[in-house]
Amino acid sequence: MISPPPTVLRKEATPVLDLLTVPQVMARLQLGRSAVYDLLRTGQLASITLGRARRIPTHALTDFIHARLEQEAAA
Repeated sequence: MISPPPTVLRKEATPVLDLLTVPQVMARLQLGRSAVYDLLRTGQLASITLGRARRIPTHALTDFIHARLEQEAAA
């Protein structure tokens, strides 16, 4: 008799939410501090506040870049 294949236990893939600091976003976008804070203030770049610290999720930075690319392509 053939035994059934062993069940492989798979861990559920939990999305990793990386948070960036303003200086890290400054370096990635090669922008100054004021420019990054302007993007945050105007809502073009999403962020969260933890206490007094501002953090930008990596997916928010990626979404911002994709949106800007689409704007540039449409122009």
